[in-house]
Amino acid sequence: MAMAMKFGRAMVLVVIASVMMGASLAYPGWNNNNGYAWPPKQDNGPTEVPPTKVVVGGSENWHFGFDYSTWANKNGPFYVNDTLVFKYDPPSDSNTHPHSVYMFPSFWSYMRCDLKRATMVANVSDGAGDGFEFKLSQKWKFYFFACGESGGFHCSTGKMRFSVVSLPRPWKWHG
Repeated sequence: MAMAMKFGRAMVLVVIASVMMGASLAYPGWNNNNGYAWPPKQDNGPTEVPPTKVVVGGSENWHFGFDYSTWANKNGPFYVNDTLVFKYDPPSDSNTHPHSVYMFPSFWSYMRCDLKRATMVANVSDGAGDGFEFKLSQKWKFYFFACGESGGFHCSTGKMRFSVVSLPRPWKWHG
């Protein structure tokens, strides 16, 4: 009986060694470590699509009367580490209706343009020049943006609001 147990253990070791040998032949780079044991590093494997910078509203920038919800639907999806750029003119003698950027904590506060619950992420001067950049830093997060000026009038009537979901970054395959 003891001999059978030793033989059984030896067979298990032979099977494990055979599987490992088969794996090393099937995946030649499996143990060269490259910083990782798995997956093997391959020149033609997948790579993560790099983040992009997207100007909110495109050539329209951030202004009263443009439908940003439609813009977001047409220009999505948006991914983790993408950057939204809000460009708008600062207050001046010729611009008496400045803009800002607020972020709402929930869908309901966004739908009601409830600025009491919102957080200002860019003031009326931040959108000048190259604009204000907001990085979508969390995956699967809903972001709700709006202009908070004129007591919420720009949000509720001026269509200056939109939402995005930051999805996990996609991968592209190299052939």
